Amino acid sequence: MGNLAFYVFIAVLVVGFLSSAIRILREYERGVVFTLGRFTRIAGPGFIIIIPVIQQMVRVDLRTMVEDVPTQDVISRDNVSVRVNAVIYYRIVDPGKSILNVENYMEATSQLAQTTLRSVLGKHELDEMLAERDKLNADIQEILDSQTDAWGIKVANVEIKHVDIDESMIRAIAKQAEAERFRRAKIINAEGEQQAAEKLVEAGKILAGDPRAMQLRYFSALHDIAGDRTSTIVFPLPIDLIEAMRKKE
Repeated sequence: MGNLAFYVFIAVLVVGFLSSAIRILREYERGVVFTLGRFTRIAGPGFIIIIPVIQQMVRVDLRTMVEDVPTQDVISRDNVSVRVNAVIYYRIVDPGKSILNVENYMEATSQLAQTTLRSVLGKHELDEMLAERDKLNADIQEILDSQTDAWGIKVANVEIKHVDIDESMIRAIAKQAEAERFRRAKIINAEGEQQAAEKLVEAGKILAGDPRAMQLRYFSALHDIAGDRTSTIVFPLPIDLIEAMRKKE
């Protein structure tokens, strides 16, 4: 009876040892192994054996993570208050650095993303935030990627989701856009008048080159007038004839 109890005790110890020693890591997981508190190796994926008590292992997920950056109050370079939020995509490329160099890499990345978002957008005007979003995304990504490199993190992408503007500022922007369209309309109209004047000058030079051309132009104008449904008929007089009549007077 005593021997049976001893064997059962040994079996329980073996089972407990194996359950504590055996680790199974998935394909996207790595284990950071410490031996007596000192960093030993990066293990995984697959079947891993850890010596209980002497060794500890921290699991690290290598898949791309999505971090939603909370809405930030930003003052643009032209003193416009906006509320901006974004999303960042990152993954761990060095599990050892992500555990050894920073206490909580997820919280650290989130806080860094918030401060970087405010810092970068504060250097640009509101029009740039709205029109050059791709460039701003690239700038933020580059800054985050360089600063998180010491943590073994690769920032894959940054996307600014929303730029919320105050209602009064929206009305001001609408007025500005309307004024801009009115200005462009005036410029287009002036350019049309200039081009028309240039063509008229060219036509006048061509007609002045041969008196018969002017006469043909008179006949064409009479034909157009006669085709209209009107009782009024206009006979154009040559300018040379009018000047000759004035000289006789």
